[in-house]
Amino acid sequence: MLYDRLDGLREQASRRLAEELRNPGGTLQARSQRDGAVRMYDEQVEQFSAVENGLCFGRLDTDDDARHYIGRIGIFDTSGGYDPLLIDWRAPAARAFYLATAANPQGVRRRRHLRTRHRKVVGLNDEVLDLAAASPTAHEEVTGEAALLAALGAGRTGRMRDIVETIQAEQDQIIRAELPGVLVVQGGPGTGKTAVALHRAAYLLYTHRRELSTRGVLLVGPNATFLRYISQVLPALAETGVLLRTQADLFPGVSARRTESAEVAALKGREVMVDVLAAAVRDRQWVPDEPVEIEQPQREILVLDPATIRVARDRVRRSGRPHNLARALFDVEIVHALATQVAERIGADPLGGENLLDEADVAEIRRELREDPEVRATLDQLWPLLTPQHLLTDLYADPDRIATAAPMLTEVDRALLHREPGGWTPADVPLLDEAAELLGEDDRAAAARRERLRALQREYAEGVLEIARGSRSIDVEDEADGGEILGVTDLLDADRLLERQEEADRLTTAQRAAADRAWAFGHVIVDEAQELSSMAWRLLMRRCPGRSMTIVGDVAQTGALAGTASWADALEPYVAQRWRLAELTVSYRTPAEIMSVAAEVLAGIDPTLRPPRSVRATGVPPVDRAVPSRRLTAEVVDAAARAAAALTDGRLGIIVPAARVDELGAALTSALPEAAVGADPDLESRVVVLTVAQAKGLEFDSVLVVDPQGITGESARGRNDLYVALTRATQRLTVLRPTT
Repeated sequence: MLYDRLDGLREQASRRLAEELRNPGGTLQARSQRDGAVRMYDEQVEQFSAVENGLCFGRLDTDDDARHYIGRIGIFDTSGGYDPLLIDWRAPAARAFYLATAANPQGVRRRRHLRTRHRKVVGLNDEVLDLAAASPTAHEEVTGEAALLAALGAGRTGRMRDIVETIQAEQDQIIRAELPGVLVVQGGPGTGKTAVALHRAAYLLYTHRRELSTRGVLLVGPNATFLRYISQVLPALAETGVLLRTQADLFPGVSARRTESAEVAALKGREVMVDVLAAAVRDRQWVPDEPVEIEQPQREILVLDPATIRVARDRVRRSGRPHNLARALFDVEIVHALATQVAERIGADPLGGENLLDEADVAEIRRELREDPEVRATLDQLWPLLTPQHLLTDLYADPDRIATAAPMLTEVDRALLHREPGGWTPADVPLLDEAAELLGEDDRAAAARRERLRALQREYAEGVLEIARGSRSIDVEDEADGGEILGVTDLLDADRLLERQEEADRLTTAQRAAADRAWAFGHVIVDEAQELSSMAWRLLMRRCPGRSMTIVGDVAQTGALAGTASWADALEPYVAQRWRLAELTVSYRTPAEIMSVAAEVLAGIDPTLRPPRSVRATGVPPVDRAVPSRRLTAEVVDAAARAAAALTDGRLGIIVPAARVDELGAALTSALPEAAVGADPDLESRVVVLTVAQAKGLEFDSVLVVDPQGITGESARGRNDLYVALTRATQRLTVLRPTT
């Protein structure tokens, strides 16, 4: 019945859309109204088409005998009364679907979970919320257990699904938390942190549309593989305005794909790099040891002594302006000193009186000096205009510059910073951003170019209107009522026509934000936030000056050497104690049998940490097998082949030490052609070979962990990495331990 009514509305919208598109003529006002109608009907048709993708997933039967259908988007019957056909899962009216229990039914008599495949209902589960049958622990049970277990038991596809059908009460509280402030979501493996973060983004955009649609939402993930894994969740919830980025892509114009050692990345992530970069900038404000000579045509050589340059430099530094913006002040100081020299030479009174040049003469000398190529070259040498890329490239490539900028570092650390030019690493991105803050951007030239372009566009618009003005008849009267027909030139002038063109060419909020380093987002969501370094936190805080953030992670899973060990340490330099913590305590992904194995590793990381409580058991114990080192590759291939064959549906993840990726990856792809391996593997392959860093945030039906001792030995936080590796499986876990 619901689908019949939705089909009727879709056909109605399609018919109206076709009618509007067949009517291209009319007055300017009529065309504007038609364009608005076309957009509205087109959006309606697109929404109704979502029916084919399981739009409706639930129903609430209330105590007053009303029935409310719950779905991924809200749809209203506009044919009469604007009655809700489908309630958006984010609407307040839908909240009882997630929170109602037998102990607190919230006016709900029965909750129905619908499982669909396209238009077909393939399963349903009814929960009768009868207070008389409530148990003392009723509020602790999962909501929609049958639907939840069906979702957990379904095979993985290589793409994350939304969880609107199975959101649990503790997740709902976080998803619908207030917008302002910093909310930290701490949760162990499988607790749904990522799903909660994505659904929170959709909820905030729904609830605070006006504010966030103009300022945008930024979601930062740990790597490109992870972003591809989650890329379909928000579009499935009818939200496409969230900018998804990794740290490597947060500096416009830079794609940081170069690799480096964990030790170098950790050094670059330390807050001491703020002082290193500031010193590197100061080092480029050069005071030579010897006087600088400037040749002048038809004049004697001008000389700048070090003392004059030092006085000018120190005076400009006291202005507090960023390096590039302070360059204009430095130019004034140096040109003034040079002009004084010239004036003293050519304006000196032979009789020893006052200088014969007046202020106008000196001003002309200053103008000539500012335009002189030799003077400009000297200024560029003493106080060069720099880009962040130039500053860091020059710093890394020159051990002497590193030594000058980083005396606070050890000799070993300074050696780690030295490298030849050739691309950027993810750890460089926060440093580039910090350098941009220190340097500043002199955008006067860019502003002048924009003004010239706008003047040309306005001239073109005036030409268009002039043509329109000449093509219309004067004083044309409507025979029916004697009224005058208005033309385009009666309703538009050149500036308004130009504004309309700019509106038509306008980029989306996400597109504009992606291109603007200084963009201030309305909300920032960070997943796997425990991996962020101190320098990365500084970058993100600049992107969100309003400090409206959702931070998602698990400090027990921190793998990066410069990562976060404490949320308080990471956040309190920016927000003091003005942040709040929400914890997810139930693991939906990881079965109890696997969690018990992972719990032993967690105890070795920190005995005070407690693993999340698994919501289910599969009855399949993990396999932990020792194999001879000489046969490790053959055993891995054999175990992978058997695990893949046992999967009628779903995905197998093979997690190996980074040092063994090439060796084992080659053997596995040779034996299993469907296997994917590489820096950014295809997650839709049935078999995927990954390192722990690549597996962050992902899940597989079956997981094969190879050489756990090798994983723990690769990093000072190797136990954390092993904890991550052991908790990626939704069904089965196999561990292969090489022995001598």
